[in-house]
Amino acid sequence: MARKRSRTAVLKRQREVKKSEKQAMKREKREIRKDAPGHESVATRDDLADYGFPVDDSEGLDESKLGSAR
Repeated sequence: MARKRSRTAVLKRQREVKKSEKQAMKREKREIRKDAPGHESVATRDDLADYGFPVDDSEGLDESKLGSAR
């Protein structure tokens, strides 16, 4: 005869299963985002403008403003 589990044991097991499934889904989503094409780690000028940062539209950089970084 099968042993009857208490209600609390069943609920605990269900919580554990749900938690492990959630962790697995997060891992899968993270891998998908990592491997997705077009995933850029650097913001473009358009992105900066959308966020409200002042963007200089001149294509060439004025080296006198950059200072002596070299």
